This record gives sequence, C-alpha cells and structure tokens, in this order.
Amino acid sequence: MCPVEVDELPQHDETAEELVKRLALTKVRTAAMDHDTSSILLAADTVVVDGRRLLGKPSDGVEAREMLWDLRGRRHRVLTTLALLDQRTNLEVLETCEPSVPMREYTMDEVDAYITSGGPMDKAGGYGIQDTFSPVAMEDFRGCYANVMGLPLCHLVRAMRRLGQFPSIHVPEACQANLGYDCFIHREILGDQV
Repeated sequence: MCPVEVDELPQHDETAEELVKRLALTKVRTAAMDHDTSSILLAADTVVVDGRRLLGKPSDGVEAREMLWDLRGRRHRVLTTLALLDQRTNLEVLETCEPSVPMREYTMDEVDAYITSGGPMDKAGGYGIQDTFSPVAMEDFRGCYANVMGLPLCHLVRAMRRLGQFPSIHVPEACQANLGYDCFIHREILGDQV
C-alpha cells in the first residue's frame, strides 16, 4: 500500500462521476511517479452522493446526525472508480461501480446511539453498511455490497482482465463467503466465466 497526497476538492461544475474518475487517475499516476517498477498499480476513489450533494466524512456528531436523517428512507449512490496502470505498457484502465443504496426508516434514537458509538465519524455519508446500526434496507439492496463497504472486487477483476490478468481464485465466491452477502450482480459484471 502506498498512500498518496491528492487534493480531493471537486472542481467547478465537476460531476460526482467526473470527480471519482479524476481522483482515481491522479492517485494512480502519482503513485507511479514514486514507484518505477514493472507492475500494475491500483488506486481508487469513492464518493457518497445524495442527489447532487457529495457526502464526505462527518466533521462532528451534529453533521453525522444531519447526514443520516437526510438519507433516512431514501436512496443515494456510492460511486467508486478503480484506476489501474500497467507500468510495463503505460495502459490505464478505469472501472466504475455505482450502486443505488436504499436506507431504512431508522429512528432518531438509533441514530443518536450510533453517533455515541463513534461509528459514523470515519465514514463517508456517516455510515458503514457493515455496522451493527444496519442503516441499509438490505431486503431492497441489489448492488455491489463490497463497493459500499470498501472495494468492488468483481469490477476489479473485470478491469484486470482488460490488462490480461486473471485471478487464481473464484472472486465472487470468495467475496460472498467473506461478506456473508448473496450477490445479485456478479454475473452481470463478469459474465458466466467468473
């Protein structure tokens, strides 16, 4: 892992889709300048989007409460762009995952208890899909759980294939086994040859 410093502020009139693509590419290119190797580098950027509003990590409990209450009972998007750079060929591959996330009708008491636990403070949008607070209406969720939690692995496999790289394990099976989630979309992303 190689953290890179990148200005993550949106540019004037930049859409959420443009932002995550620009940041992922900037990160992978910056990492490549510091690591002159014959390898494939991966960088990613994720944003939580509610309408046209980007939701970062809440700065305090008040902001976390506002975010969670605004999201309550509605859908929002979690966009992740993966940028891969093959340093042998200088080929760049971008892959974006964009699930729509339905939130359940949680109570203000649940939100306050979650804030007291410190759970929302290090998470964009003020929540983690995997947290015991369970803010997502999982019975209505049909997207990439791994994306909302961290990294969209099937999208990563699809991007790697474009660079001629194929994992030695069955990624959808491993992902579902580790997350305890019955994936609805891996065949849509990877086809029948997973």
